[in-house]
Amino acid sequence: MNLEQLLAKLKNSDRFQKCVTRWEVIPPRPPEYEPFPDFLDKRLIYALNKKGIHSLYSHQARALEEVSKGNSVVVVTPTASGKTLCYNLPVLHTILQDKNSRAIYLFPTKALSQDQVAELMETIEAMGEDIKTFTYDGDTPPSARVAIRKDGHIVVTNPDMLHTGILPHHTKWIKLFSNLKYVVIDELHTYRGVFGSHTANVIRRLHRICRFYGSNPVFICCSATIANPRELAEKLTGKSMVLIDKNGAPSGEKNIIFYNPPVVNRQLGIRKSSLLEAKDLALEFLKNGIKTIVFSRSRLAVEVMLTYLKEGMKNTFYGSEAVRGYRGGYLPRERREIEKGLRDGRILGVVSTNALELGIDIGGLDVSVITGYPGSIASTWQQAGRAGRRSSVSASILVASSSPLDQYIINHPDYFFDSPPESGLINPDNLYILVSHIKCAAFELPFEDGEKFGVETTQEILSFLESEKILRHVGGRWHWMAEAFPAEEVSLRSATTENFVIVDITGEPRVIGEVDRASAPMLIHEEAIYIHGGQQYQVEKLDYEEKKAYVRKVDVDYYTDANLAVEIKVLDVIKERLRTKESEKYYGEVLVRSMATMFKKIKFFTHENVGSGPIHLPPEEMHTTAFWFTVPENLPDLTPEGLRAGLAGLCNVLVNIAPLYLMCDPKDIRGVIHVKSPFTQKPTIYIYDAYPGGVGFAERLYQMDDSLLKAARQVILECDCDDGCPSCVGPLEEVGAGSKAFALKLIQGVLDD
Repeated sequence: MNLEQLLAKLKNSDRFQKCVTRWEVIPPRPPEYEPFPDFLDKRLIYALNKKGIHSLYSHQARALEEVSKGNSVVVVTPTASGKTLCYNLPVLHTILQDKNSRAIYLFPTKALSQDQVAELMETIEAMGEDIKTFTYDGDTPPSARVAIRKDGHIVVTNPDMLHTGILPHHTKWIKLFSNLKYVVIDELHTYRGVFGSHTANVIRRLHRICRFYGSNPVFICCSATIANPRELAEKLTGKSMVLIDKNGAPSGEKNIIFYNPPVVNRQLGIRKSSLLEAKDLALEFLKNGIKTIVFSRSRLAVEVMLTYLKEGMKNTFYGSEAVRGYRGGYLPRERREIEKGLRDGRILGVVSTNALELGIDIGGLDVSVITGYPGSIASTWQQAGRAGRRSSVSASILVASSSPLDQYIINHPDYFFDSPPESGLINPDNLYILVSHIKCAAFELPFEDGEKFGVETTQEILSFLESEKILRHVGGRWHWMAEAFPAEEVSLRSATTENFVIVDITGEPRVIGEVDRASAPMLIHEEAIYIHGGQQYQVEKLDYEEKKAYVRKVDVDYYTDANLAVEIKVLDVIKERLRTKESEKYYGEVLVRSMATMFKKIKFFTHENVGSGPIHLPPEEMHTTAFWFTVPENLPDLTPEGLRAGLAGLCNVLVNIAPLYLMCDPKDIRGVIHVKSPFTQKPTIYIYDAYPGGVGFAERLYQMDDSLLKAARQVILECDCDDGCPSCVGPLEEVGAGSKAFALKLIQGVLDD
């Protein structure tokens, strides 16, 4: 069956339709063309004609026009709408006019960099011109680096490499910085939260070096849909931007289907597993030869899903190798091979984390199955947009999990379809992040007296660094005097730069993957089952000091999942307010201590618990920001057990629905309860930023907590269960009996309504 026939079959299936909460058909859209502008170099037009391009989409023509006037732009159009030409055309045109011109392309991932270089090279070869384009990242061999620094017209890199490998060594890149005409930032919407806050500071450092060498580049930013593209682009780059958001590219018919798995136990509110339902749907498409991508929320979920799909495809015409996994932690060679297999059609299906949400060229896919709400409207549209060619029908199915956030979205489809995507939130002036980059900037070039680095208090920070013997103030300038290389100590994406490598010792020892430090206690503790590409490995030894996990191939019918115990301690109160007689709220700095305590063995397919064991690893500590509030403890009919159950349930709901209001991943914030807090001396709920120093989420929650509590109340009241379930306050066995009623009582007590 082809896709249209399969969709018709699903439309006529009572069982399927009973679970559909919305089937939205987005009609096909014709293209809007404009001719090439007169000023565009004829060699470039010739190359485009050779590739079958005889005119531009309206948004491409507008971008070219604005950039030609010297304006920085941000282009916001859907996936596969030809955004690449919005920056390739002005850059190539300028280099053809002046061979000394230079450009930097920044992509958030190495995979995207590789992808874009391949496309650029095609156009350059079609022109027959000598425009040298190179990828410069951690995989670039040392022998090639000298040639890139000397001759590279277009340097394609990522923010991490700009931060550690280019800016600190700017004296070797004089030709690039003194002739820099353009900086391209693609996938702008990914630069939010911690990563975006760090990158904004890297761009501030880039501006300092450009000024030093006498250049002032134009910025060209491209983004998928978010609510505040101009604001985010301006905050990230420090430049005023022209917004281009009218899309001229064509698209085929899209079917967006919201699917809520059937309830298997109404009293407990338990639904069929979203993982198993998504697996059945994906197999239906794959067995019919329809190219499909399945998105899962975590690395573990990717590997479990991949195991199921490989098993399901084993006895089909296509075989189990037609489905592959794709996630962080795979080695670069393996990822390139999977991308190529998708493009040339050898691979029929792929299971991915949000790593493939970005615009990597993986050929034409027809269906995307999204397992669990990705955490934001913008992300969901990105994942849905991975399916669909310019002229054919496509489908995207969102399969909801039992979490309150998923259930809210799936039961309120109007909220999703009628709301604008969320805003990208960054806080480049976060002190923790800012000071790190002021150190890096001082290492690169001395600071002048009176010079500002984004904030009015720059001179105070420089004085503090002098008192710490890191800088020295001489003759009106602040000079670096420490021995360390500061950029090496700062990771743009997490609290720490350290990754754990995974060594397979089944035969000849070989490295098969890596895991970031924050995930290591949960994923590669001793006795954990680590799954890579659908193959299971048992962790035999975790060398915590050396950051190595030694694993051996096994064939077992379970996977492991770890529990994390969290303690929280208030360090400083920044803001506080009495809300009602019975409740106060606070925003401030906290110390969070987390420790992986035990793991469960979970059986494949049935998901039942078949065993457990302890984890013996040291705790991790983090200094961050939190929002917390007290709840009344003297409410009528509230026993100590009821208070604990109500707090646990209310905390679950708040943490689950807060990402609707913050453009953040659900993993970016966490919650903790105290039945009697050592700080407030009252029952207290804490919600904290899951990043060192915090990135502004807790402060936003402090400002909007009443609307958050009202939304939590709505989620709880609308849930059909009797006494609490995963779709509202959490599983009964975790939160305790009566949690639903007690959580509502606490909300009423706090809001005093």
